[in-house]
Amino acid sequence: MTQLDARPSTGRAADSTAEGGGGKGLGGNSVGLMGSAVIGVSTVAPVYCLTSTLGSTAGEVGLQMPAVFLAGFLPMLLVAFAYRELNKVMPDCGTSFTWTVKAFGPRVGWMCGWGLVIATIIVLSNLAGVATSYFWLLAGEITNSTSVAALDDNKAVHIVTCLALIAAATAISYRGMTATKGVQYTLVGLQLVVLAVFVAMAVAKAGSADFAATSVDFSWSWLNPFSVQSFGAFTAGLSLSIFMYWGWDTCLTANEETIGSDKTPGRAALIAMVVLVGSYLATGVAAQMVVGSGDKGLGLANPATSDNVFAALAGPVMGPTLGILLFVAVLASAAASLQTTFIPVARTVLAMSTYEALPASYAKVHPKFRTPGRATVTAGVATGVFYTVMTLVSEHVLVDTIYALGLMICFYYALTAFACAWYFKAELRDSVRDFAFKGLFPLLGGVLLSAVFVKTLVDMWNPAYGSGSSVFGVGSVFVIGVGLLLVGLVIMLVMGRRSPAFFRGEVLNRRTPVLVVEE
Repeated sequence: MTQLDARPSTGRAADSTAEGGGGKGLGGNSVGLMGSAVIGVSTVAPVYCLTSTLGSTAGEVGLQMPAVFLAGFLPMLLVAFAYRELNKVMPDCGTSFTWTVKAFGPRVGWMCGWGLVIATIIVLSNLAGVATSYFWLLAGEITNSTSVAALDDNKAVHIVTCLALIAAATAISYRGMTATKGVQYTLVGLQLVVLAVFVAMAVAKAGSADFAATSVDFSWSWLNPFSVQSFGAFTAGLSLSIFMYWGWDTCLTANEETIGSDKTPGRAALIAMVVLVGSYLATGVAAQMVVGSGDKGLGLANPATSDNVFAALAGPVMGPTLGILLFVAVLASAAASLQTTFIPVARTVLAMSTYEALPASYAKVHPKFRTPGRATVTAGVATGVFYTVMTLVSEHVLVDTIYALGLMICFYYALTAFACAWYFKAELRDSVRDFAFKGLFPLLGGVLLSAVFVKTLVDMWNPAYGSGSSVFGVGSVFVIGVGLLLVGLVIMLVMGRRSPAFFRGEVLNRRTPVLVVEE
């Protein structure tokens, strides 16, 4: 490899590449625009998100659910512009970590990287649990056996199955982006096709005799966020909506392995976002048309079915045969996302280690597969241990940990958005485009997510938030969310003693030139 633009060496920090190459040893030019967009959609897991949040969102905002989906899309779109602009000048797999270090310094950047890593571990454990549950639910449907479906209630069987799925997902991610991409084309394609069939059949059956009691005629007011009955209901629905878009930034963390790494990942992220919002709006509208948003019968807000809407609607809307496809789609969605979600955590850890913010061992890349092997395996082990411990300790703790996820998402997305506006502050007067895409849009996105962060933090203090459990009168979701951030702070202080060069700003800083590497 030939260094085209060297900088003073202050440690083991490796090159960043402008054209997909293995600055850190990753496999360059492994993924194109379509493959990158598919990976972004897969990580979000649209079918899983819909089945788990349609009911909850309808319960908060009623028929304005589609409007809240649009409202949640806005801050994510604004933040996506920040990611795109930063990636153009710094196509580094560390993304949020690297960019915030360059904008705000090593400590803020380290905490931003920690927010991404811990959020991803929580999501991985949740996805593994959902995939396990749907595996046994689908097996029960296929065999027409309630005893087979009930195996998921056996804690030992559930944990063993969950660990097996985590191991399989880790193995696929370990083998590189080419293997990941091949699996994802099939799984994402299946999800979108089944969703399209569900939407078509729901719209066709709306108003029919079978659904006369619940069907609601479509109204454009469903898309008006100002029609939500209260601000509290709107913010609650918005928090759920924001969670539904999390994961599109995986396109960016794979930038060093993408063809045209400076531009392609940003374009792929925007494509993924458009596919997601279109899928959410179409499904939300169709579901409301056929069963409404009430809390009785098949109504989306029925508390008995709101946490798994598709399990209740599959048979009535699609029939017993096609309905099984919806179960398959949810399983495929969770399994696909489980596999691709290893991408951001492994590559963020790789970058943090490369720049001496974490131990050197995590900077190792597999010589054949050119993936961050040690980081990927460690993420898999951490996910398995985390899920097993949480499941054995208390189901309530596991649920509250998932609720705390929104705090982490808003935390590192908002920091990245602000980093964009600050990093490019000297260029904002160069043109109207620069002012809008490098300054105004990212700043607005950061402000919106910060507002949701603060509101969520306040709500979490109440023990009624989440499972309803508390610690010394404080909501356990608050304790877990803030506690996980504080754990990151402690680890950062320890690393500060082990790697003082990074925390003095000597390894990675704003003046560090980007290295272009030729192979």
